[in-house]
Amino acid sequence: MIHWTPDDRGQRAAYVALALTPGLGAARFALLQQACDSPLGALSAPFAFLRAIPGITKAAATAVRAADADAGERMLADAERIGAVTLLPHDPAFPAQLREIPDPPLMLFAQGDVSLLGRSSIAVVGSRDHTPYGATACCLVVTAAVQGGAVVVSGMARGIDAVAHAVALDAGGTTVGVLGNGLGVIYPAANRALYERVLRDGALVSEYPPGERPRVFAFPRRNRLISGLARATVVVEAAVGSGALITVSAALEQGRDVLAVPGPITARTSVGANGLIRDGATPYLAAEDLERFLPSPPARRVAAATPMLPAELPAAERRVAEELMSGAVDADGLAERLGLATSDTLALVTALELRGLVEPMPGARFRLRVP
Repeated sequence: MIHWTPDDRGQRAAYVALALTPGLGAARFALLQQACDSPLGALSAPFAFLRAIPGITKAAATAVRAADADAGERMLADAERIGAVTLLPHDPAFPAQLREIPDPPLMLFAQGDVSLLGRSSIAVVGSRDHTPYGATACCLVVTAAVQGGAVVVSGMARGIDAVAHAVALDAGGTTVGVLGNGLGVIYPAANRALYERVLRDGALVSEYPPGERPRVFAFPRRNRLISGLARATVVVEAAVGSGALITVSAALEQGRDVLAVPGPITARTSVGANGLIRDGATPYLAAEDLERFLPSPPARRVAAATPMLPAELPAAERRVAEELMSGAVDADGLAERLGLATSDTLALVTALELRGLVEPMPGARFRLRVP
């Protein structure tokens, strides 16, 4: 039971301070709220009272006594400074589907179109080291989701995540990027253009404070939010041990559906996805497989979301075209990915333009031409 209003700034600051307290977690936080009535009440509670709450350990009580409402206020101000909002579970804009999952986030920081967090969504995840087949399959999955009115959710990593976000926006849809670090920190750095685009045309969300650097443990925890926001999770390429499989585990724990795109049995990046199908995941073979999870049926079918590359395409041009399957990028960013000089990269892009395979976009960016 909440005994304070969402617009009470002092209580919000105290809540944030408690949420940042190490060792609490969702279960202990709930016990604390029930016993203390309000965040400010918890911060002012005597140590003996805290220790008397069942489930509150000595270490947890010590940490709560050390928490400072001023630290919560500074965090709220930091979020506001970068144009972000802080969402607490009882706020109307907090995504209802995340209140229901095991180990729900105690708070979220979001930028962009926050309303997207409450929309019907499909999660698309997969290998960081994807193949051209994986990129093409991802385009097909994302296009079907967008045409069915779903928001595409992924983790803003390189590889399939980046393809999913870029294609969703290229197809006229919307996307939510779930970060494993704080807002305002671009990781990986190569995704700067994508980060800025998602921030402008979609939404970014994190349970970590603004400015917090990426840490190894944060990414597996981030994955439960990706699946938690979505009605279903689609895996496009995943090797053994892939982080995408952690997202699948979270989805199954949350009672959400999992689909997987089958791949060649000889491909390392297909082992995880094929294994999911063997173990009972729904194979994703066509747009129809996604329809029951979409707000509305796709209005039209797309035979291919990316052009088939000509067999006679020179190797250097093919490499550029395959890199552009991840979405639109500027010449400098493309050159960095390819390890080439910008002038050489532009020459290859020009050759692909002349072939009708690449088209320029606003902001001096380029993308593959989609039929």
